[in-house]
Amino acid sequence: MSHIVIVGAGQAAGQAAASLRQGGFEGGITVVGDEAHAPYQRPPLSKQYLAGEMDVENVLLRPESFYEGKDIDLKTGVRVTAIDRGAKAVNMDNGETLSYDRLLLATGGRPRELTIPGSDLAGIHYLRSIADVDAIRGEMDTAKNMVIVGGGYIGLEVASVAIKAGINVTVLEMEDRILKRVTTPTMSEFYHNLHIERGVQIELNTSIDGFSGDTKVSSVNCGDTTFDSDLVIVGIGILPNAELAEAAGLEVDNGIIVDDHCRTSDPNIYAAGDCTNHPNPTLNRRLRLESVPNAMEQSRIAVTNMTGGDKVYDAVPWFWSDQYELKLQMVGFSTDGDTEVLRGDKSANEFAVFYMKGDTLVAADAINSPREFMVCKQLYGKQVDPAKLADPAVDLKDLR
Repeated sequence: MSHIVIVGAGQAAGQAAASLRQGGFEGGITVVGDEAHAPYQRPPLSKQYLAGEMDVENVLLRPESFYEGKDIDLKTGVRVTAIDRGAKAVNMDNGETLSYDRLLLATGGRPRELTIPGSDLAGIHYLRSIADVDAIRGEMDTAKNMVIVGGGYIGLEVASVAIKAGINVTVLEMEDRILKRVTTPTMSEFYHNLHIERGVQIELNTSIDGFSGDTKVSSVNCGDTTFDSDLVIVGIGILPNAELAEAAGLEVDNGIIVDDHCRTSDPNIYAAGDCTNHPNPTLNRRLRLESVPNAMEQSRIAVTNMTGGDKVYDAVPWFWSDQYELKLQMVGFSTDGDTEVLRGDKSANEFAVFYMKGDTLVAADAINSPREFMVCKQLYGKQVDPAKLADPAVDLKDLR
């Protein structure tokens, strides 16, 4: 009977373990994660969990009893230190060694960190894990001024929670607009105005020189300007956890290189989730996605192929972000388009922006417009009349 080892305990790992049993795999399954918790969802961490609207049990993908009931050996608080490809085994920091027939790397990513004067002061946090958010929540109770470094989705989600909690919030962004790396000027402007209206201060074209404070941060220094802060959240991107794979001699380039079957350069080792650099046949290019849908679907494809199947991973990327009472749902990459089509009312916070390349729909951003989002997923890559997309009298279902 074969044994599959899953390294990592995030959403990709949790889905992989469940999918193996759902698919009828009867061999041994071991999940090894360096956090103290069973696999859990990360998106609520910067939203409902940070706001205190969800507890740990609600964040878990499945209760711990699920793994015991499915005969899945869940090892938490343990880190894999090395992969011995010749012996088909992994070494762990508790001194144990696990043999595998197939290995799935679902190691995820970690926050990109600042290395500037004062960056080691207390009160400066990154947001990636339950432990990170627990620490932030503990300080939010007494914080008066929060500075968020980085105007990406994580930073803006935190801003929406903190401003509602009565904290003065300042977002520092080094680019000339927030969300510049991930969306268009249209959406950047919309979210900029939204946060300003809710009381968030946003400073663009602002670089950070360092932090001041005795043992705890008291201010953020940006050239001649200083921002008071007793709590700092840094959100400047994610790095793939690919070092374990690289040390084992697997091919790595901005993530663990996999093929369209989620196989690494070793046929006995697969990878899924944020740590992978994978081909997308629909987009005709390689991607590294920090996306829950990507992590979940990749893990399903990986375990299918690990157990003798033959499935290609070819999914249209989609994402979401919750800020205040607004839900943004995105399909594709807006930067792939050369024209924009607006449907709905931006002033009412209910609209969709469709992105066209020629007469082909290549992406959409939908604010509080789930129907437009769902239809766009079905229309993706198809030729569509822009005038009909823009006309609210036209039922989008008729365009499929």
